[in-house]
Amino acid sequence: MEELEALLSPGKTIVLLGSSGVGKSTLVNRLLHEEMQATRPTRASDSKGRHTTTARQLFRLPGGALLMDTPGLREFALWNVDSGISETFADIEELARDCRFRDCTHGGEPGCAVRAALESGALDEGRVENRKKLEREQEFQRRKMDPEAAHEYKTKVSRMMRGVREKYKRRERDGKQ
Repeated sequence: MEELEALLSPGKTIVLLGSSGVGKSTLVNRLLHEEMQATRPTRASDSKGRHTTTARQLFRLPGGALLMDTPGLREFALWNVDSGISETFADIEELARDCRFRDCTHGGEPGCAVRAALESGALDEGRVENRKKLEREQEFQRRKMDPEAAHEYKTKVSRMMRGVREKYKRRERDGKQ
């Protein structure tokens, strides 16, 4: 609490964001030194918090800072972060330019400069995985917002699953397990 209170100087505005029931309003009450926000105890069955706050509210703290309490977030998403991904992972971008194939996924293609850097220890595997996670999240958001992209993805998955079912039917016909 002392570290947090040191950040709450006059003229600063702090916003509390987080999932429902994690204790944002409890924290507001503690910083205000009085019970201004309604809170509920955690559930006995699983020790999880309960959704209580339903609207944003701004409070002036004793030291002069402003603190906004918000209802719990149900979803957190990245929006249009393509350039940010490229800038954040510029080292991987630079290596990727030397890959043999322009559409290299850095998974197992021959002549992949990114895989070579990973194998030599010049590049950390965690950075590559973090980049891939962000790219997957960006693609998910694109499909969520673009009906055509969603349809293309659904068609692709349907074709793939049809191929899997046909493969297993062939195996069954041929007497293989």
